[in-house]
Amino acid sequence: MVDFAKQLQVPMRDRKSGILLHPTSLPGRGVGDLGAPARAFVEFLVGAGQRLWQVLPLGPTGYGDSPYQVLSAFAGNPLLVSLEALRERGWLDDAELASAPRFDASTVEYDSVAPWKWGALRSAARRFEARASSSERRAFDAFVDAERAWLDDFGLFMALKDAHGGVAWTSWDPPLARREAAALDSARRRLDAEIAAHRFAQYAFFEQWRALREHARERGVELMGDLPIYVAHDSAEVWAHRELFRLDGSGRPVAVAGVPPDYFSATGQLWGNPLYDWSEHERTGYAFWIARMRSTLLQVDRVRLDHFRGFEAFWEVPAGAATAAGGRWVPGPGEKLFDALTAALGPLPIVAENLGVITPEVEALRARYGYPGMAILQFAFGDDPQADSFKPHNYERSLVAYTGTHDNDTVIGWWSSEGAADSTRTAAQVDAEKSLARRYLATDGREMNWVLVRALLASVADTAILPLQDLLGLGSEARMNRPATASGNWRWRVRAEALDAAAAARLRELTVLYGRGDSSNQ
Repeated sequence: MVDFAKQLQVPMRDRKSGILLHPTSLPGRGVGDLGAPARAFVEFLVGAGQRLWQVLPLGPTGYGDSPYQVLSAFAGNPLLVSLEALRERGWLDDAELASAPRFDASTVEYDSVAPWKWGALRSAARRFEARASSSERRAFDAFVDAERAWLDDFGLFMALKDAHGGVAWTSWDPPLARREAAALDSARRRLDAEIAAHRFAQYAFFEQWRALREHARERGVELMGDLPIYVAHDSAEVWAHRELFRLDGSGRPVAVAGVPPDYFSATGQLWGNPLYDWSEHERTGYAFWIARMRSTLLQVDRVRLDHFRGFEAFWEVPAGAATAAGGRWVPGPGEKLFDALTAALGPLPIVAENLGVITPEVEALRARYGYPGMAILQFAFGDDPQADSFKPHNYERSLVAYTGTHDNDTVIGWWSSEGAADSTRTAAQVDAEKSLARRYLATDGREMNWVLVRALLASVADTAILPLQDLLGLGSEARMNRPATASGNWRWRVRAEALDAAAAARLRELTVLYGRGDSSNQ
């Protein structure tokens, strides 16, 4: 049994800080990638005295380009593959890279970057097939054998999705949607080259991710991943394992996931993911979840377990509902799941995302396994039910504290908000929130991003994490996601020149001052 807790570079109770930045937000050809831009960011972290890099889920994105709506629970996002690294291996040439369209340096333009990059990956797959050395071929074959449990279904799923014009699998030819053996065998023969291209893209992704992780380890930087509680309906796993989900005879969800009305939306958040058939998961000994957690923890040092409260009780919304407001709470798997995970994998370095409507039962489940929770400093001054616990004087040492997350506005955007039109808060609520924040943080409101950064780093929380946008003092234009909105999210990118020595030095000074870094660690 692998003891995943032992793979950490330093004990989880060590005092440290880090930065939240998804790799798509790095500089690069239209989208960030796992090559030189990612390594440069690791060096920026080191220069800033940071020992954690938190990313969002790394899977191939589907609906709305969201990393929480991925086409596979196990695959990597091929958009993150470094084409320059493939050129260095001889699998692409200069002319193919020079064919790139002109991309905006501050935005991921998915509609243009995805088809161009996937075309380059197909070319690389063909050249690999023709030119791979014997050692390269052995490495590729070993990867395919090791990942066959998910890779075979994923390659076929993606090839079929492309062949059907990108529509959801429930709209495919019925024999393929139902996975009739004869239809699948025929499709494998017909789409062999496309399936091979998807296998190659996955091989390239995981090879580059392992190299990046090793580079980060060598520089003393941990990687913290993110495991969404749900998978997308239009995904390889739901198509291939319908029995694990609550679907009707045509494969459509009978109920979907979401959350009740909250800070982000007066009608709740309607995520639309299919709900699990937890009785079937229990019957299989939670094999799907064990495989999913094992896969994630072979990629990262810690994992943020998304929507932890949904494992105690989840919000069930009838299929077809216009909003999430009419849902209900339904008991989740609770201890049965986490006992199975612990028995199979040993103690797990999980951070529980315990935000939202949190009950004593949810906190008891988290405490039973010793998983650190989260606190959002931006929510400490308003009407959030957890506002008091988000104030630094109430922090527990085991906490992972944030100025904000990918779902929040940036600190500057939050501080500049006037309420009403751009917020679920009224103008009066915003004024009261800002008044309390000024008094609590002893500030006149100038450089509010650095005021919150200092308060977070000075707190007793073992781990402090800052979205890069807050370090750079960016406004709402740099926000990563607006919950309850279906489009226009996940697009922000940082310009290379913004990652300068001055920003790193200022953060490093505070990090050392508050005992989260070694001033001699370069």
